[in-house]
Amino acid sequence: MSIDEFFMRKAICLAEQGRGFVSPNPLVGAVIVKNGKIIGHGYHKKFGDAHAEVNAFKNARESVKGATLYVTLEPCNYLSKKTPPCVPTIIKSGIKKVVIGTLDCNPKTCNKGVIDLQKAGIKTKVGVLKEEVEKQNEYYFKYTKTGLPFVILKLGITLDGRIATNTGESKWITTPLSRQFDQKLRKDADAILVGVGTVLRDNPRLTCRIVAKKNLTKVILDSNLKTPLEANVLKGKCPVIIFTNKDSIKTLSLISKGVEIIKVKKDINRLLSWQQILTQLSKRNIASVLIEGGARVASSALQANVVDKIYLIFAPKILGEGLSFSDYLKLSGLNSSIKLKDYKIIPCDKDFIVEGYIH
Repeated sequence: MSIDEFFMRKAICLAEQGRGFVSPNPLVGAVIVKNGKIIGHGYHKKFGDAHAEVNAFKNARESVKGATLYVTLEPCNYLSKKTPPCVPTIIKSGIKKVVIGTLDCNPKTCNKGVIDLQKAGIKTKVGVLKEEVEKQNEYYFKYTKTGLPFVILKLGITLDGRIATNTGESKWITTPLSRQFDQKLRKDADAILVGVGTVLRDNPRLTCRIVAKKNLTKVILDSNLKTPLEANVLKGKCPVIIFTNKDSIKTLSLISKGVEIIKVKKDINRLLSWQQILTQLSKRNIASVLIEGGARVASSALQANVVDKIYLIFAPKILGEGLSFSDYLKLSGLNSSIKLKDYKIIPCDKDFIVEGYIH
């Protein structure tokens, strides 16, 4: 490992501390090094708060003049945002060199921050641990490049692919430790999405239990507005969005409870349009969506090719007859099967998790 990689890895670890709190901004960490020693460090802690570079300067134990700044993402240089741009601050600080993990994919900044630093006589180096930084910010990169949220599908299943019995029993297929992993995914995401069938069957709260103050948007796909007014999912302070295709006398009652009702069209399969759903969520600064159920929602998301990443949490059980998450998925043979890439298997207590990408 080179010296630059060593300090960049420190910055990457710092950036990770902001996960779940900075979206739709990226995760960014910064380390200031002088005479081979770290004299300051910081990370972007919360959306709307100071950026990593500024926090690193604030925490510096001595003058940063002549030091090297390691930052995971290209420093910003534009004004149309909540916080001041970082490039002018870096230039004024007396930093002599900036080592950058990767360029920012935002066209307002991409390569422009680097150019401004170079014009000011500051040396730059770009691309140190680039792949790691881009993977760390996969939500941000997809959201910024496409204007649509990054979509994660999580399912707890048996070895034969069942998510519930024929009668709908699903508590609990996986172990408590696996369910803690699920809570971590909720902490990382901006929104959690389920179908109304899950609401009617399980009456979930859809909250993040490991971070009580996590502002997790709850999204329900409910074509006919069957969500009960007393449902647990409507309780609490987190935003609730219901996507529907129908007008109902229940609409005003739901709105009075603080629910946002959004009407969308149906697709060729007579299901709510995923394209319209994701577009509407993006307009509300939601950069990542965690889909948790049920079978129709999971199948339709896979059918519509909107899932970016999948977590299949396997319990070492065989259920036999029951409900599979892919029961409503219609494919035309092996050639059209959905294939995972860059997948890995993660042990989790008695269960194991298959994590992989679809796009």
